[in-house]
Amino acid sequence: MLSQIIDATIDWADSWGLIGLAVVSSTEAMFQPAPPDLLVIPMVLNSHGSVTEIFTIVFIATIFSVFGSLGGYAIGMYAGRPFLEKFAKPNTISRIDNLFLKYGSIGVFIAAISPIPYKAFAWAAGSGKMNIRLFVFAGLLGRGIRFGLEGIVLGFYGEEFSDLMYNPFFWLLGGILATAFFFPLNTWWNSLIISDNNSSE
Repeated sequence: MLSQIIDATIDWADSWGLIGLAVVSSTEAMFQPAPPDLLVIPMVLNSHGSVTEIFTIVFIATIFSVFGSLGGYAIGMYAGRPFLEKFAKPNTISRIDNLFLKYGSIGVFIAAISPIPYKAFAWAAGSGKMNIRLFVFAGLLGRGIRFGLEGIVLGFYGEEFSDLMYNPFFWLLGGILATAFFFPLNTWWNSLIISDNNSSE
């Protein structure tokens, strides 16, 4: 059901170009499940390395995502913690809480750039009445980096990256690097849940 909603949303938005990207970016930060990355990636790949096009795609995805997150912030502020607990997964809530608790202002930025659904981050920020300026700044920085990396890597080096996919040494080196980074990151990511469970005992 969820995948069907995402597919239908992306199919609709794809036919509207940048307008569709703006709509998906803003609404995803409030309530709908389709991430704007599903539009950003194919759009930058089709930009043919145009700096203007890539910048425009990244800019629109970032600005409208942060703009929409203000709606998510308002939902969390007025609906409160029960709304977050009803619609966000317990593990997601645990990670957000521990990011804010352990890392303070930096945790806001980590949450904005992490795999945590941006709407859940916005709901949590609103329900906790986070400083709105800090919330917006973290969103601009985090989302800008996330979409910016997609734009730079795939927009400027998309063809070279595609060619590397056929090189066995690329997969060998990539596997080694992925393993080296994955285990410590995965341990840290899971510790955000363990810490919450321990603290409640």
